[in-house]
Amino acid sequence: MQSDQGRLTGLGSAEPAGIGIIGCGNIADRYVTGMRRFDTLEIVGCADIFPAAAAALAERSGIRAYASPEELLADPAIDIVVNITTPNAHEQVTLEILRAGKHVYVEKPITVDPASAAGVLDAAAAAGLRVGAAPDTFLGSTSQTARAAIDEGLIGDVIGAVACIRYSRAEEWHPDPTFLFQEGGGPSLDLGPYYVSALVNLLGPVSEVSAFSRIGAPTRTVTASERRVDSVEVTVPTHASASLRFAGGAVVTLISSFDIWDTDIPFIELHGTKGALQMGDPNEYDTEVRVRLHSDDDWRTLPPAFPLTGEPGTPEQILRGIGVDDLVGALRGGPHRASGELALHVLEVLAAIDRSSAEHSVISIASSAERPAPVRDTTLAEELAF
Repeated sequence: MQSDQGRLTGLGSAEPAGIGIIGCGNIADRYVTGMRRFDTLEIVGCADIFPAAAAALAERSGIRAYASPEELLADPAIDIVVNITTPNAHEQVTLEILRAGKHVYVEKPITVDPASAAGVLDAAAAAGLRVGAAPDTFLGSTSQTARAAIDEGLIGDVIGAVACIRYSRAEEWHPDPTFLFQEGGGPSLDLGPYYVSALVNLLGPVSEVSAFSRIGAPTRTVTASERRVDSVEVTVPTHASASLRFAGGAVVTLISSFDIWDTDIPFIELHGTKGALQMGDPNEYDTEVRVRLHSDDDWRTLPPAFPLTGEPGTPEQILRGIGVDDLVGALRGGPHRASGELALHVLEVLAAIDRSSAEHSVISIASSAERPAPVRDTTLAEELAF
């Protein structure tokens, strides 16, 4: 999807949408750099409840710093606001954006509980506005290559899978990871959206969840070089093992943990009637996809479904913006893949993990979400040669 000028042509039209950013913290630079790759997106400026944070981002990026979020929301040049505040603020800030008549793209999770997420989507529908939500990594080469292989029956009918959400080491790099270990945090809400979104992209919606969870270390020592706190008291489960039954019949074991430091468990491995498929980290866009059919002697790497956004292991893998471009495409008549409806379904699945453990029960998932439309329309049949 590369243009002659080196920018990404994107999924929407070439006419750029005006983009504002609210929340100028740890990952704001990833959004600014990432969105600048798309000719569909024109970053107008940024704001934060701490004006100094907005000023610092603006100085680094060469964009406008608004004096307040309210000033940004009043600017008619802005069509879409990217909400990258902390999770506990997602609901309030998103509703304020909608009240200002702007479309929203919100970082994951969409809110911290399914009821409030449903309320956000109701408010957007009533206002005739659209909500997009992270993660967008399932729109990258990894998940789309796996999706093409599944859709074309390479490994047959998918019977089951295992996925492992492993330790994020946030206390080693985040200056204040408190929100990750207290209400609204935990590995399920922090990293789980990447995994469950990828699985829904591959297998469709989840119908039931059963799980057990616990707190690992009750106190986390923060060692980040620019830390603002020295330790965090943990109040939410940091390790869980869940069984997810998908509406299509697949049964997935999902391990969700901030306590797994070292492991050889695959990030995601699917098993079908004809063979198995492995995916790399769903928090990245362009890792390898490997397959081993029952008749194969070894694993083989599949060719990408479309050109990579960046080389695996490079800084391009942590950039963001594809989902914002996807929202622009949806506003202009295309499919909405990284949608608020998908984010609500994913959030309900993740919330059901802790609820199932607390209640010792199987939780039925009330929401549903269609499998997102594939990014690539053509098939991999010739490349896969099966």
